[in-house]
Amino acid sequence: MTTVLHHRCDGPAGAPPLLLGPSLGTSLAVWDAQAPALAERHRVVRWDLPGHGGTPAGILRARGTDPAATVAGLAGLVITLADSLGIDRFAYAGVSLGGAVGAWLAVHHPERVTTLAMVCSSARFGDPENWHERAALVREQGTGALAPGAPGRWFTPAFAHTPAAAAMVGDLLATSPAGYADCCDALAGFDLRADLRRITAPTLVVAGRQDPATPLDHARELAGGIRGAVLVEIPAASHLAPVEQPGPVLSALTGHLAGHPTHCQEGH
Repeated sequence: MTTVLHHRCDGPAGAPPLLLGPSLGTSLAVWDAQAPALAERHRVVRWDLPGHGGTPAGILRARGTDPAATVAGLAGLVITLADSLGIDRFAYAGVSLGGAVGAWLAVHHPERVTTLAMVCSSARFGDPENWHERAALVREQGTGALAPGAPGRWFTPAFAHTPAAAAMVGDLLATSPAGYADCCDALAGFDLRADLRRITAPTLVVAGRQDPATPLDHARELAGGIRGAVLVEIPAASHLAPVEQPGPVLSALTGHLAGHPTHCQEGH
């Protein structure tokens, strides 16, 4: 089995690298609206979670370093991906679980992360037991069991019946139950609240004001715990803000990246 996350690269090979992480239940397509503009000035690398998009479901456990699925294990896969592409230091932005991966990297590999953006994310995603229950449900019934409720978790009522929302639900339906459940287990064990002060990378926190999955208090906890972090709240946005409000999310990201320019450093 391959040990490198499925990914897509856009933009000039010599431009400063920017890694984009997805949310649980989505593929790298969650960044479709922002990738072209970001690729004008960056080497944009989008990647898929285990069992999502083009990444095999078993890649996380295939690492063999930890029998449990963890955010640390996902972060290790991102480091392996960056290494495989000859990328030493990189800017990073991620949605929800993808944001958590970036925060873990910023804590444990500060030499790799030049800037960080956490979009609709958290330092702890609620009661671990809820995630274990969701993992068990998906292992038994598949991701289709979650599809009817997904639009309400991901989008505001005004957006939930759009083609863009339907495309994200399609991503969910195409996701491997094993891969999805492993990511649920990773979220269950994730708690970075005590380590937020260790993040030194310039950090942007983006929140959807109508997000029930990672409510505003989660974003405010991130912004309050990370020294110098900037919080941007986006109106009329729920959990998948890059899909529902692509322009404001892009504007927040480009402003953050422009304010903290980095030089591309290839190799090691």
